[in-house]
Order: sequence, then C-alpha cells, then structure tokens
Amino acid sequence: MEQKRSILIVTDGAKATQALAEQFAAALDSFEVKIAGASGFEGTDLLPVDAFFLGCESARPSSFKYLETLFQHINLADRSCGLFSPSSQEALDYLSGLVQDSEARVGKPFLGSEVTDPEESRNWAKSILK
Repeated sequence: MEQKRSILIVTDGAKATQALAEQFAAALDSFEVKIAGASGFEGTDLLPVDAFFLGCESARPSSFKYLETLFQHINLADRSCGLFSPSSQEALDYLSGLVQDSEARVGKPFLGSEVTDPEESRNWAKSILK
C-alpha cells in the first residue's frame, strides 16, 4: 500500500488563519495533514513532510520567532510550500522573505478575506502540490 503524502500547516493561531488552515486541510483529505500552531512548533516537525503551508494574520507575529531562526538554517529543497494570510499582503510579504533562503518551491501566495470561498481555497491548496 502506498503511503500518504504528509502535509504540515503552521499558523499563528489567529482565528481567521486557523479557519483557512482547516479549509486547506479539508481540501487535502487524500493526504496526511497536520495543523500546528507556531508557538508549539519544532523544526523536527518539518523534516519528514512532503509539503508545508505557513499562514499568519499579520506580519511578524510573536509566535513565529522560532520559525524566523529556523528558516535561516534549514534547506527544504524540492518541498512544496504554500503561504497564506486571511487578510494581509504585508503578512504574505513577510512569509515570502521568511522562506526565501530555504530553497522550498513556493507557490503563488493566497490572500483570503473575511468570507473566503471554500472552492477557491480548495483549488489553491491543491495547486501548491502540483
């Protein structure tokens, strides 16, 4: 039996970010998906995954301090990466800078809104894994 691909979604824990993460996880139900808050995240959580998503509501959330250090020292070549925010282009710019040196394959970032269409979020999440 083929092993399911593993996906990790790391969020800042904000309610709107968490809601988007849950939409993405539901869209990726054929994968093994784990949603983790950045405050409890450890670098070893990222190593075994095939792809990862990072999301925050605003730039430089305090819970991402560890991630800021980690991404300066980790190589994630050939792993797909999706960046998302429920409401802030500034947050997406921050996340792009965060993963820039990791060599991950970063797809087009997702900027949500207060009412994000589930079909749109589903299509985006799947596009990151292509």
